[in-house]
Amino acid sequence: MSHLSEPVHGFAEAPGSLGTGGASSLVRKIDHGLSVGVEMAAGLLVLVEIVVLLAGVVARYLFHTPLVWSDELASILFLWLSMLGAVVALRRGEHMRMTGLVSRVGPQARSLLECIAITAPIAFLALVLYHAVDYAIEEQFITTPAMEVSNAWRASALPVGLGLMLVAALFRLLRVARPLTVLAAALVTGAIVAGFWVAGPVLKPLGQLNLIIFFVGLVAANVFAGVPIAFSFALATFAYLALTTSTPLLVMVGRLDEGMSHLILLAVPLFVFLGLLIEMTGMARAMIQFLASLLGHVRGGLSYVLIGAMYLVSGISGSKIADMAAIAPVLFPEMKKRGAPPGDLVALLSATGAQTETIPPSIVLITIGSVTGVSIAALFTGGMLPGVVLGACLCFVVWRRYRHEDLSHVERTPSREIARLAMVALPAILLPFVIRAAVVEGIATATEVSTIGIAYSTIVGLLIYRQFDWGRLKPMLIETASLTGAIIFIVGCATSMAWGLTQSGFSSDLARFMAGIPGGAYGFLAISIVAFIILGSVLEGIPAIVLFGPLLFPIARAAGVHEVHYAMVVIFAMGIGLFAPPFGVGYYGACAISKVNPDDGLKHIWGYVGALLVGLVIVAAIPWISTGFLAR
Repeated sequence: MSHLSEPVHGFAEAPGSLGTGGASSLVRKIDHGLSVGVEMAAGLLVLVEIVVLLAGVVARYLFHTPLVWSDELASILFLWLSMLGAVVALRRGEHMRMTGLVSRVGPQARSLLECIAITAPIAFLALVLYHAVDYAIEEQFITTPAMEVSNAWRASALPVGLGLMLVAALFRLLRVARPLTVLAAALVTGAIVAGFWVAGPVLKPLGQLNLIIFFVGLVAANVFAGVPIAFSFALATFAYLALTTSTPLLVMVGRLDEGMSHLILLAVPLFVFLGLLIEMTGMARAMIQFLASLLGHVRGGLSYVLIGAMYLVSGISGSKIADMAAIAPVLFPEMKKRGAPPGDLVALLSATGAQTETIPPSIVLITIGSVTGVSIAALFTGGMLPGVVLGACLCFVVWRRYRHEDLSHVERTPSREIARLAMVALPAILLPFVIRAAVVEGIATATEVSTIGIAYSTIVGLLIYRQFDWGRLKPMLIETASLTGAIIFIVGCATSMAWGLTQSGFSSDLARFMAGIPGGAYGFLAISIVAFIILGSVLEGIPAIVLFGPLLFPIARAAGVHEVHYAMVVIFAMGIGLFAPPFGVGYYGACAISKVNPDDGLKHIWGYVGALLVGLVIVAAIPWISTGFLAR
């Protein structure tokens, strides 16, 4: 995933599930008050983070007086933002999860599974909350270096956030499920927890077999049952450590904190907000109209525009949901008017989601840099040309499908109008170059550069496009917080799980296995492609890369594969898994945004998936495509 996950809201609220009495009215008021309070706090934290980081850039670059406390304050606030955002996402049902199996069972089984998707996180939150409080108490003895305050101010975000998630999950359970279904789900969840607890003495002597039981069996059971991916990882890790090792569970909370506290991840909420901002200010629409004026008279021209627009917009927002939401409403009506099948449009939109995964400032690139130590600037540079290669492969399929399109009724845009649209689109087209130049020239870090993009987009929206809806800022800030919480909580839980796997000796076993693969570097790349296509379809991109990136990137280096080249290969492989049906949640996200039935796209998408695979093989076989423009 990129960070894409079309929000899954479970099922409709069950009528009367809270009853109609005074007690239920009080519960609804408390639930609403909690929701409003947390959303306001989380949205405000997004705004404060933007201001703090932008102030740091201005002070360092313009006044040459760095704010030594800005990064530290941003880090403290970021953990609070992530935890409160996770609360908002849980209440809204927006944590990433796989619903392929849930959507295919009968109504009663679906209702039970939807309830278990809430009761399973409740079980984890109830079990881990004490240890999170203990962790925050331990952190009070550590003083931060710049601001010289107790680290408990930051660490307290964990127990507060986990406690609020527990309350939000309980309210959500009351709000969306009938009492009998809730009772059945609670009994199933309780029985499974109790069963594992009782089986603890039997499990402990099993050694490495426990890795299969917990990190394959339990994770897979949770994921396919529709339990949010973050909680699937967290439950398996907690159970493994509690039942088969003597590791203090305080350590798991510490790994959760470590995974969520990489300062580079601060770029996630800022680029998500930037993506929403460019759509609101009309910058994306301006770019698309210019491209359409250039190619609208060519057979399949608007499909080429879709490919090019996704490439350009991805270079600004880094958010696939924002990209698709900005492009589909502008292009699809005219494409349908020209006779393009809706299924083909959504298939191409989904394929471009995978094609543009490496276009900076992709959040997946930022995540890889965070968890593997690979240079963000190098990843940003290396990601441009591979996206062009896959785009060219998609263009070949478009040419084949639309080479006989009838455009006799379509008028060519006059040169004067093209020039006018180019001038209108110029400020928007410049933004990706402004972002990249700021990183390369050292004006701002990869984390801070998004604030420059936000300031630029705000000025352009206010002064040039004169399109800036102040009323949309609040929901945009809250949406940013929710998506950030969902993403960063997954990173934290996957970091905990990866640490558990490392401590078990799995990483060394995996290294020996991968080192023994025949074919050298290309054999290693081939196995990685297959593995990450599967992982991308089941876990989505970010969880998969956080979980396996720290394990596989050192092996790739040992096998002679350049780390930037390897990053491009695994990102594309994950993207193909993420955006290809039947499991890829990205495909269903594209269908939801396009308002097209997923079944309509199935017969059209496989040609595009084949083109993506051809492009991936080319990128994997020719390392220069990923590394040719890196500084020597």
